[in-house]
Amino acid sequence: MSFLKVIRWLRTPVTLFVLLVVLGYGAWWGYKAVLTVPISTINACVSQAVAQLTPDKVTVRVLNGGDVKGYATEVAKVLKTRGYNISVVSNTSEAIVAPIIVGGTIDLPAVRLVASNFPEATLRADNRNDGTVDVLIGAKTDKTLPTTGFASSIAVPNGKACLPKSQGSTTPSATPSASKT
Repeated sequence: MSFLKVIRWLRTPVTLFVLLVVLGYGAWWGYKAVLTVPISTINACVSQAVAQLTPDKVTVRVLNGGDVKGYATEVAKVLKTRGYNISVVSNTSEAIVAPIIVGGTIDLPAVRLVASNFPEATLRADNRNDGTVDVLIGAKTDKTLPTTGFASSIAVPNGKACLPKSQGSTTPSATPSASKT
């Protein structure tokens, strides 16, 4: 068998192999692109000068990861009476044993203020930029949300806090009005 015949014989399988590699890489790249959530600046928080952060400036989402139906609603009601803004009360697919407080970083004043309500809570960062704080709750115990010992405000170290847009600016936004045409 001559060298030319060998090349002709191998050309089709090699071409198919190369095309399969390119197709596989394209599928992998597309899969990764779909799963990667870009950081959005649409809901980014607003930096505001604040010496003391109070609950009325903190937006909280309460998510139930336990077996007690309606427990997230109970916790949300308690947090609302303590002054927090509750944006979402729902469930999470994550199985929660002890409370978990989730925010952009664990050092944010809003995260620390909310965590003061849950003495046994674990803090978790997820690099969010919207200024909200998630409370993931699980088993219902007396230690989960005690009636005393929580902070009603917290000092902001550098005097600036990143608050959700709904809590940020106090200037009203322009409202469209009807015109005579």
